[in-house]
Amino acid sequence: MTILSVNAGSSSLKFSLHQFHDHSVDSAWVSGALQGLEPGGTPSLDWSMAGQSQHETLSVKPGDGFADAFLRLRSWLRDLPGMPPLRAVAHRVVHGGADFSQATLVTPEVMQRLSQLKSLAPLHQPHNLAGIEAMAQAFPDLPQIACFDTAFHGDVPPLHQRFGLPRALHEQGVRRFGFHGLSYQYILQSLQRHSQRAQQRLLLAHLGNGASLCAVREGKSLATSMGFSALDGLMMGTRSGTIDPGVLLFLLEQGWSHDRLERLLYKESGLLGVSGISADVRRLRQSTEPAAQEALALFTHRVVREAGAMTACLQGLNVLAFSGGIGEHDAVLRAEVCQALAWMGIKLDAKRNQAARGDAVVPVHAPDSRIEVWVIPTDEGRVAAQQALAWMEQQTVAE
Repeated sequence: MTILSVNAGSSSLKFSLHQFHDHSVDSAWVSGALQGLEPGGTPSLDWSMAGQSQHETLSVKPGDGFADAFLRLRSWLRDLPGMPPLRAVAHRVVHGGADFSQATLVTPEVMQRLSQLKSLAPLHQPHNLAGIEAMAQAFPDLPQIACFDTAFHGDVPPLHQRFGLPRALHEQGVRRFGFHGLSYQYILQSLQRHSQRAQQRLLLAHLGNGASLCAVREGKSLATSMGFSALDGLMMGTRSGTIDPGVLLFLLEQGWSHDRLERLLYKESGLLGVSGISADVRRLRQSTEPAAQEALALFTHRVVREAGAMTACLQGLNVLAFSGGIGEHDAVLRAEVCQALAWMGIKLDAKRNQAARGDAVVPVHAPDSRIEVWVIPTDEGRVAAQQALAWMEQQTVAE
């Protein structure tokens, strides 16, 4: 049987189909995306199976592109040759807050509680929930299972959860949560299959348009660079990362509104804001503009600085793993980060690093490196499917 994993964004929905058996979930045998779902967009369905890729422009009613596209996906799945029965839909949901620490069946009450967290992840949470609603309409007979990026960090030590704010605010839920948990779970699972050091001190780097670091020891999250919202820590594609709160107070004094500040911090900062050119590292690498080079240097600097903080929390380091769109594909970034951390005992194999392109789990450290360095392509969809399967098995036991 099969679980459908989905990751809904503002204008697209990525999906993958995972067969399961003997309490385990296979890699996706079909993956793809619905795209062009924004108002006025041209919806399309792109998918790949057995090395073959296809593109289909969807004909939808004006104003109904979102709902119609999901119904088209349903009929497309039903027509797939050899399609096993679908048992559940697993959804990546960025923020679970303090209430949700494991995969959860979506009910109206759950949706209402998750909606209260939209302001903490405005680039993701509203679209994650819209995707759940659309999939529930398209597949009304299937359980919709929410799988949370925050859950991986749910048991970090209490000291790492706190801000230096009054206790009453902490008790209201103003605390560090951490994100990219589905990705970190997959990276950890990959290391457990490939490295004998997987239970030691790990620094996991999910570097993409959204970026964070996570310190893992004995298979558990110890500390992470993101906090209460998906803004904290590293500079990102369009997000500022850590910023002095005094800057925000200053801008408020200048008359900035909440919406203008939110737009600044989430959509106009980061690589895009510093370069004034693009949030895409590939484009910035090709640019000769000094501002592009400064943006890239600042991104690398922030990774190195946070890596030092995470290593201090771990009290040493045994493994560094790169993942995410930038971490998997940008050999220059990996080389610069490892060079800046060479004092720890990291030595990179230049040829292996240059050859790593995010299509396989690859060690890129030199034979005499004290610290292992890996490039690991992440698979959040597979982890979501694993969590949905675990939820279904729990229900079977309970019955």
